[in-house]
Amino acid sequence: MNYYYKKQTALSFTDAIEKTKEALASEGFGILTEIDVKATLKTKLDKEYDNYTILGACNPALAFEALIAERDVGVLLPCNVVVYEDEGVVWVSAIVPSVAMGFVENPLLAPIAKQVDAKLKRVVDVLAEA
Repeated sequence: MNYYYKKQTALSFTDAIEKTKEALASEGFGILTEIDVKATLKTKLDKEYDNYTILGACNPALAFEALIAERDVGVLLPCNVVVYEDEGVVWVSAIVPSVAMGFVENPLLAPIAKQVDAKLKRVVDVLAEA
């Protein structure tokens, strides 16, 4: 299984970021971090790169459940959702938490990760339909 779930969107890069934030909010996620990779690489390394933004999303209720089940699971949080442009095509990609959590040998995490999988998949699917 892939460690990410990805779909193309017909939206512009800027619109895709906004719609992704809205879709995440509708699934109970907040944005903890927003990294403009293009700007960061230009500032830090004076390198050019395509439009690429990483949204660090967190669903507080499910994050709490995961932390109760496994205190160190925080190293796998938040869930990253990426919006990027490649040769004029805009993509939205999200981590598949069940794959990441699969490395943690704690059966209590599996059902929580599956819930997050479903929510993030719906977010990406909404953007593909836009």
